[in-house]
Amino acid sequence: MAWISFDIFRTLGFNDTKQLKPEQIFKHREEISAADWVLYPEYWQLNALIYGLKARVFPSQASYLLGHNKIEMTRAFEMVAPGNTPHTEIRANTPSNAEELWELMLHPFVAKLPKASQGSGVWLIKSRADWRAYLEKTDVLYVQEYLPINRDIRVVIIGDTVVSAYWRLQSDQGFYNNVAKGGVIEQSAVPAQAVNLALHLAQTLDIDHAGFDIAMVGDHPYVFEFNRLFGNQGIEGGEQKIREAIVDYLLRKQEPTGPNFPKAPASGRKRLRRVA
Repeated sequence: MAWISFDIFRTLGFNDTKQLKPEQIFKHREEISAADWVLYPEYWQLNALIYGLKARVFPSQASYLLGHNKIEMTRAFEMVAPGNTPHTEIRANTPSNAEELWELMLHPFVAKLPKASQGSGVWLIKSRADWRAYLEKTDVLYVQEYLPINRDIRVVIIGDTVVSAYWRLQSDQGFYNNVAKGGVIEQSAVPAQAVNLALHLAQTLDIDHAGFDIAMVGDHPYVFEFNRLFGNQGIEGGEQKIREAIVDYLLRKQEPTGPNFPKAPASGRKRLRRVA
């Protein structure tokens, strides 16, 4: 195999993988074009790699495009899993829209910035003062119903496999479950409904590298978002388990071709599974 990585920290220990800095992309056109896989490019490199060099990129193009913006992500979720997406309103930030959403949403409700991660850019709106403060931070209003939970689930998917699923308990400051915001990891049984929802979203939307955030309200799962670049804190086996899952997936996708090795139909190649 011949792989190229633009993120040395996520591909340490990968055999036969050349490490490049993102700014070296134009100096190594031929090597990149000939590579079996290009791993972890930065977002700004994506179009040049896929359309300019016809490179095979991991994570997938969909993982990048949907994971880059909560607006596009939520619209995709609403299309393929409407019953598992919290009620969400997305509007331009105008005085009339702001007033309409304030009257429309049940209080309290959640407001988010379209591009943020690790729990930043998310607020619980309880008062007019909270709402006015949020309005000053964004050109696009992204508001979502507040679910009555004190924990959520992180489901980590690599390729077609669930490599980890664990609970994240609410931080001492309340509201936030993200580890970066003080959330606490709990390794206890996770409902199958949450895992199945994450697998459904990954399969349907062609997402192959993601940490899905799923909330359970009773027995019903809701998806908040996924993070294309997720932390390894709650994954038993950590970086080694992630590395093994990536290598296994990419080698299975890297099928021989030619007259003696015809490609199988896409439906036969794609498998979704869970590992312990």
